[in-house]
Amino acid sequence: MSISILFKRLILLTFICSVNLTVNAQPIESKNDSLHSDEPVILTFGVVPQQAASTLARLWSPVLEVMSQNANFQLRFATARDIPTFEKRLAQGEYDIAYMNPYHYTVFHDSVGYQALVKQKGKQIKGIIVVRKDSPIQTLDELKNHQLAYPAPAAFAASVLPRANLKLKNIEAKVKYVGSHDSVYLAVAQGIVAAGGGVKRTFKTMDKQVTEQLRVLWVTPGYTPHAIAVHPRVPKSLIEEVQLKMLELTSSVEGREALERLGFSRFEQASNSDWDDVRALGLGSFSKPLEQQAKEREGKSNNMEDR
Repeated sequence: MSISILFKRLILLTFICSVNLTVNAQPIESKNDSLHSDEPVILTFGVVPQQAASTLARLWSPVLEVMSQNANFQLRFATARDIPTFEKRLAQGEYDIAYMNPYHYTVFHDSVGYQALVKQKGKQIKGIIVVRKDSPIQTLDELKNHQLAYPAPAAFAASVLPRANLKLKNIEAKVKYVGSHDSVYLAVAQGIVAAGGGVKRTFKTMDKQVTEQLRVLWVTPGYTPHAIAVHPRVPKSLIEEVQLKMLELTSSVEGREALERLGFSRFEQASNSDWDDVRALGLGSFSKPLEQQAKEREGKSNNMEDR
């Protein structure tokens, strides 16, 4: 076979591969036509990285699989290595649908346009502060001047609420951000820090060998829980179908079991105003996601240059 023929075949093969990659990588805006075909639209479902990615995938994948059955969409699980990275991706609109904390929702609803679909029914989110079981610390006042671990600055229940309450009580403590809830519990168990912030759900699903070494020192007041919200680029027909699938999860044994493994009972329809209790806290820049802070600093810098 001549080199010329081989070269032509190589070019043809390269072209076919490039076409396949381009089709598979289409953004959702270019997939609107597929709503009228038999090909389901792939939607990226981002989950806030409160725990290790492997743990989140194990807990969330069964729910996403049940929802994707006989649907015009397929939900693809996604997360990030830590909460600041997750915030950056939310700010860039990388997720079609996302499970985000209450504070994140109030920020990225305004800045990106994410719109709430559902939230846990009859649920309020509460933060906790944990210490080692053998710790002499028995009250919040005793945390003064100690180092506390938190997942990230804008982790609402695990960081924002505990820090805000300590501030109100004039309890000054050192802060160490460790990236996830699991890392907080490990840091406390290993004696790296005196205490740390988390939430009851992640505390319950954490490795028992770790949580058996810990005790809950304090629980915060309750607020509207995490939102599952959709990016404005997703077509309305898909939004309605996704929302209906979420609300109907408890209608099947498979769906109920998947929710139970996740630690949820059921979802209920949500609206933007449901998170007004979080907005009423007036958190301002106290816990503003790092990406949002960077954008605002950049804006202020540009304004100064224009003067």
